[in-house]
Amino acid sequence: MAVERDLVERLHDGDPDALAALFDHYGDRIYNHCFRATGDWAEAEDATSTVFLEVWRHRRRVQLHDGSALPWLYGVATNVCRNLTRSRRRRQRAISALPRPVTEPDHAERVTDRLGSTARMQAVLSAIDALPTREREVLGLVAWSGLTYEQAAAALDVPVGTVRSRLSRARARLAGLTSEGDRDE
Repeated sequence: MAVERDLVERLHDGDPDALAALFDHYGDRIYNHCFRATGDWAEAEDATSTVFLEVWRHRRRVQLHDGSALPWLYGVATNVCRNLTRSRRRRQRAISALPRPVTEPDHAERVTDRLGSTARMQAVLSAIDALPTREREVLGLVAWSGLTYEQAAAALDVPVGTVRSRLSRARARLAGLTSEGDRDE
């Protein structure tokens, strides 16, 4: 991890190549995290770009946890996605107040893989959306992104015990939601 420590030191000194190396190393993982948080590929792309812009903007604050900058990056990504989601909700509320336009079916060819994965992610997110924000964040970092409890605690700046209890509550609530959904079908 000395390589990553050197990379972060170069980033602290304002070396743009260090940011590029950090992006090359972790960009895909951050992109996937952003997709899981937003449920939309285009928003995930925007969020990933914003994450690395924020990293550059706050480059002197980048921290290592267990020799890795990844938990810190996940923390930035979580905040960026939280802000995007909040903005999306405000935008949707404003749009829903407008009169509904007359829609015509789109006859263009569809990219079924992309739409299919987006639809599946939306179904998962609708179940997870019933969870409190703090539990959703912990679930995303530990279950989807594969962080340890300690890394998730560092990303969210909370104690490890808090991560464990939030994850336990999230799993219990999801189990309840899943069993309710099974009865509805």
